[in-house]
Amino acid sequence: MNGFYLYRKAWRYDGAPHEEPKLSDKECQSLLKQGGLMVRNTYNFDCQEETCFWNLIKDHFGGLEELSGNTRKKVRRSLEHLDFRRVDIDLIKKQGYPILRATFDDYSVTDRITSVHTFETYLNECSQKDFDYWGIFDRNDNRFVGFFTVMLWGDSCEYGLVAIMPEYKRKSTAYPYYGLFYSMNQYYLQEKGFRYVTDGSRSITEHSNIQQFLEEKFHFRKSYCHLAIHYLWWMKIAVNMLYPFKKIITLPRIRAILNMEAMQRGEK
Repeated sequence: MNGFYLYRKAWRYDGAPHEEPKLSDKECQSLLKQGGLMVRNTYNFDCQEETCFWNLIKDHFGGLEELSGNTRKKVRRSLEHLDFRRVDIDLIKKQGYPILRATFDDYSVTDRITSVHTFETYLNECSQKDFDYWGIFDRNDNRFVGFFTVMLWGDSCEYGLVAIMPEYKRKSTAYPYYGLFYSMNQYYLQEKGFRYVTDGSRSITEHSNIQQFLEEKFHFRKSYCHLAIHYLWWMKIAVNMLYPFKKIITLPRIRAILNMEAMQRGEK
């Protein structure tokens, strides 16, 4: 079906979340016949009902005035020490991998393959779509210390892969996330006039606190939607059998699937 792609054996929508349609059982079965173990379908974007699933979005830009005094201070310090600007993908291809590897090692992420080949494949896929690329540079020596990818959808966009050298995240004067998100929010919401920016849907792996950070510091909000998961027949049996033990299962990928199932059931 046009608009859906297979990612880690799960079918997902490839467009803006506000455009994703509700799929019928027949349509889901049609996708599963082409491969994969499940279809993740989110629909009714920004509904009034508070559900267990959402996209984290920001649909207005209020400048520094909308931020707390502490956040404003950190944004200013970040902009003084770091430069945030859009760059060509070639720079990330040439110099981005060591930054990405250092980032994932710092996160202790265990369910991400960080080989050079996987990184190059990801960037090649990005180059076939509409993406922006942001670079982070040390103003003292113009050192390239981080990057961010942004998927564009006409009048909205999704913030994607972020990688920043760990030592800059720990510097008391750098505050790279503050300057980065402020600069991107300003560019896409104020300068480009986008309908919204999103940091994606609710995390099922729970390995990052970035969405909580965006809510608290930059006033992103939960855009609630409905979640439906359609499994291959034997996968559905396996999920139902394992679900009662979800609190004691530690394998990251299985735990993520059970977390998503709990969200579908309205239990998480």
